[in-house]
Amino acid sequence: MSRRRNNSRAKLKASRSQSFAQLPFKALSNPYKPMEIISADQVETIHQASLKILSEIGLRIESKAALKLLTDIRADVDHASGQVRFDPALIEELMQGIPSEFTIHARNPEKTVRLGGNSIIFASVCGPSFVSDLDQGRRAGTQHDMENFVKLVGSLNIFHHEGGSGLEPLDLPPDTRHLDMMYAQITLTDKGWQPNWLNTGKRARDCIEMAKIALQTDDAGLKQNPGIIGGLNTNSPLSFDEGQADGMRIFAEAGQPVHITPFTLAGAMAPATVAGAVTLQNAEALGCIALTQAAVRGAPTFYGHFTSNVDMRTGSPAFGTPEYAQSVIMSGQLARRYNLPLRSSSTTASSCVDLQATYESDMSINACIQAHVNNVMHAGGWLEGGLTCSFEKLILDAEFLQMQAAFLQPVDIGNDSLGIEAIAEVGPGGHFFGSAHTLERYENAFYQPILSDWRNFETWRDDGSKTATQRANEVWKRILREYEKPPIDPAVEEELQAYMDRRKKEIANEEIH
Repeated sequence: MSRRRNNSRAKLKASRSQSFAQLPFKALSNPYKPMEIISADQVETIHQASLKILSEIGLRIESKAALKLLTDIRADVDHASGQVRFDPALIEELMQGIPSEFTIHARNPEKTVRLGGNSIIFASVCGPSFVSDLDQGRRAGTQHDMENFVKLVGSLNIFHHEGGSGLEPLDLPPDTRHLDMMYAQITLTDKGWQPNWLNTGKRARDCIEMAKIALQTDDAGLKQNPGIIGGLNTNSPLSFDEGQADGMRIFAEAGQPVHITPFTLAGAMAPATVAGAVTLQNAEALGCIALTQAAVRGAPTFYGHFTSNVDMRTGSPAFGTPEYAQSVIMSGQLARRYNLPLRSSSTTASSCVDLQATYESDMSINACIQAHVNNVMHAGGWLEGGLTCSFEKLILDAEFLQMQAAFLQPVDIGNDSLGIEAIAEVGPGGHFFGSAHTLERYENAFYQPILSDWRNFETWRDDGSKTATQRANEVWKRILREYEKPPIDPAVEEELQAYMDRRKKEIANEEIH
């Protein structure tokens, strides 16, 4: 028995010394009750105020095609100005029949996920023009950086979706780089992906066509089994541009889920109160969701949150603030009132991976978990208010998310887990290191971190006194060294390449003419 215990202790010590561990890829569900910070009556107050905004002020929509759709459903449309007002009864009618849950199919069926209800998916950052790491600092994003970031997201099991290829590769032509970015998302991972290019109708169509090739399906098949999630931002306050409206319509017609996400910064593009900013967000969301339903009744659409505040001293956006957290949780209450899935984000305004980045991101992620956010976007790699994509921050965020995933696992209260026999075996004044109960569980008993260093001070010091950021630098490099491209049929890659080549020629010809 003593030899068995000594061997087990040696294994325990070895397992604790491993520098990188991660949880397996797994669908997540939130078993806890959602947090509520306003009453049901106050939710209804915001709803009624939103209807008042839509009926008396309305939205300006800069798309003739969208205005026609809204005219056809009896909205009050001023075609000259683009101003659209909605009767409250029309909004209430159009909010009925929208799916409350849907499945997003991945290239690898084992990584297909459900969105809605109590489910949670974590998706990586999208949109930054800059990239940073400890070795090269902050710089303009390149195709090489973008592809490396996608490889990392594909390799980190805690990310359910590649959220938008991380960063803009500014060394590629702006009119066609979305093709290269989506090609990387499809071929360098086998997870689901979220294209970030619904800002024109033609780019939205490219997303649909490349998804069909990746999933080897046709229009009917993709509509029946959605494969991508699209996202749209309003131009707050109360404006929706032509490209976004056209992209939304194309996704709705293709049956691909879209989140409508107003960008309401309290004090700048929204009233300087949390209640006012969330009310404006809600009005814009309801109006644009109505537009998706005008395009296709029953089109999968969900509620998007991105309300924060600005620094009233400088006008700079602030993220991961108490107000941001409050608005996330209020948005969760509103989304449940409409029986819609919810999208929000993990955010920070910090310019580097430091303590500020840590506590602001932690504030954001905890609010998302408490609000029962279904699609947590920008959950890995976001820095500098979304201007920069950070390799070290991606690893730090993966740690945050893994810890949340472990926290969401139900606690076992069975007789064996209570350990009464082990307590009796050890008795007063003993220890449990060598007990049979411990030896049966030590390998998987507790959460194993990616970054945390639990060794004593002397051991940590003698190993270089590395900070978590320095360790994160080592982790992402190690992942890239060990990266293996997931299997993909060469014929699918060839078809994707052929589509990209054709579209690049077509876009070049459009520019000439």
